[in-house]
This record gives sequence, structure tokens and C-alpha cells, in this order.
Amino acid sequence: MPLPAEPAPEASPLRDIELSLPLQLLKAREAAMAHFRPMLRRHGLTEQQWRVIRVLASAGALDGRELARRCFLLAPSLTRIVQHCETTGLVKRGAHQSDQRRVLFELTSRGRALFDTVAPDSERLYRGIEAQFGTSKLRALYRLLAEFSDAMGEPDPA
Repeated sequence: MPLPAEPAPEASPLRDIELSLPLQLLKAREAAMAHFRPMLRRHGLTEQQWRVIRVLASAGALDGRELARRCFLLAPSLTRIVQHCETTGLVKRGAHQSDQRRVLFELTSRGRALFDTVAPDSERLYRGIEAQFGTSKLRALYRLLAEFSDAMGEPDPA
């Protein structure tokens, strides 16, 4: 005699897709990056290359682990990006003073010159975003995003 069919489990309730925090954050990121990508392309840069250049411009020499952490890049991606930036003369590597096993990365004079060229274009875009969205709302957004990141803890890029 066949066994009776088990009732199908009820679907678990899930919030509406418009309330998916990861999707809304990605949507906001894409909205912002749509302004920056064309400018970066005009300068021959990818988003990730610009991130590396921008972090090194503000922080100075960094080891690979810290550079990956600050750029929110996985180590294999960072390796590929830094190799390209070295090949094009934007980044150089050197040994750490106290630990010769550690490699430090820093901008070359060419990398610094590129940063100095791109930065004003980037700032113009920021001013446009601020004008479109509103200064107080943008400041509130930065504050809320920082609070959110602090509350959720330090992300592990791996």
C-alpha cells in the first residue's frame, strides 16, 4: 500500500525584494559608479585600479594585506591589479624596512601625477552628486553607512 504524500512545506516568509539590504546597497553602488566609470575610462583606469591608486595616494606605502583590506579587494585580484599598475609605471614595490619578507607598494611619480590629474575630475563628480542628492542628505548617508559598518563589524574581504 503506497504511503500518503507528505504535505509540501510552507514557504518561509521572506521580505519583499525591495527590502533586501544587499540588493539595495548594490543598486546604490551602481547608481554612484555610473557617474564615475566613464570618467575613469577616459583616464584609462578601471574602478579597482583607481581604488588602489587612491588608497596609496592617501596612505603612502602599504603592504599587500593592508592594501587589499583598505581597497576591499581579494588578494588574487589585488595581485593582478598591482602587477598591471607596476607594468604601466604607476606603482612600485619595495621591501619593508624591518621585515624584508614583507613587500610594500607605493605610487611612483607617474602614479602620483595620474592621481593629481584624475582627482579634480572625481571631485567634480562628487560635487554633482552632492548637488543632485543634497549636501545634508549625502552627509547623513555617509554617517549612516559608517554607523552601519561599525555595527556589523569589520568585513573580511576573503
